[in-house]
Amino acid sequence: MVTGLFKKLFNIRDRTEQVKFTGKTSGEKRQQTSHKKFSPVIEVSPKLAAESQLDLSALFYSLLFTTNHTGSEGIANNLERNVMQSIELALSSPQDIAENVLKLPNKILELDKKLADDEIDIQELILLIEQDPLLCVEVLKLCNSPAFKRAENDVTSIQQALVLVGRVQLRQFITTCLARELIDIKPIYFRRFGAEVWRHSMQVAFLASELAPKEQRDSIFILGLLHDVGKIAIFKLLLDAFYQAEPGEQPNSALFKQVMTTKSLTLSALLARYWQLPSHFETPLNVLANTHVKPSDDIALIIWKANIISECSMLLQFDKLPHSALVVLLAQVELTEEEFSELHQKLIKF
Repeated sequence: MVTGLFKKLFNIRDRTEQVKFTGKTSGEKRQQTSHKKFSPVIEVSPKLAAESQLDLSALFYSLLFTTNHTGSEGIANNLERNVMQSIELALSSPQDIAENVLKLPNKILELDKKLADDEIDIQELILLIEQDPLLCVEVLKLCNSPAFKRAENDVTSIQQALVLVGRVQLRQFITTCLARELIDIKPIYFRRFGAEVWRHSMQVAFLASELAPKEQRDSIFILGLLHDVGKIAIFKLLLDAFYQAEPGEQPNSALFKQVMTTKSLTLSALLARYWQLPSHFETPLNVLANTHVKPSDDIALIIWKANIISECSMLLQFDKLPHSALVVLLAQVELTEEEFSELHQKLIKF
């Protein structure tokens, strides 16, 4: 029997939660899938696993940049060399990045702590949220988005949201909206980068919280949102370099994509340390920074799997992922093509 991701998800949830996520009970799902022929899960060597994940991450950058040309050579242009020098400086001095390039909203951890306090009065909690009108608007937008909407009628107040989606889900929505402030990509040419990175981060947070044990879902949701902050920081360094670059220079070499893939996770971990996030954030990020091995740490492994699933889904949506590569990647996260297809339909709503 295939012990895929969906089976793991459904085995640790009660009947109500399962119906909420899939729209079907376990009995209905078994009846539906009993007639399907599942693709076998292939064996993947550690070397192939590491190479395929790096190739996937590099390919993922084709969604983030609008250039039509992808360099096949491992040769960086002047723009890319300048950015890579900035990356090395950032790794040696992450406080400069945290203070001047990518500032974590002060209220994100403060408000999240209060939302996690079961002793706080509900009305006090609502008033606390309503003190920030822009936050309220963004939270209500998220409540009514196709990915998260739970009722036919729109949610129009924080109190209504609290009743309909529950305290835990509302906390995730608020954390999402606060973390969204990290991405502020203004030049029109680069807006797609911000939109796609944020969409990817939301997908990883959603998938990771579904995979995690119940007692860890809230913290791993935040980790999913923040795992790519290093990538965002590097991109903002790229923006600074872009204004000084020669006309026509674009970030398109294979070497630059590899550097962004490997260095961004290291920078994410360093930023988490500088922001003084709890150790259960920094430790998995440090593990993920070693891109040449599959993580053994439980939390890091969940983020690793969620990241692969999200990148595969987004690439497939734009017809940029060869089927042969998809098969190898799905084997690493123990998903059949049929299971992935079902999950893919949910992710494209983000």
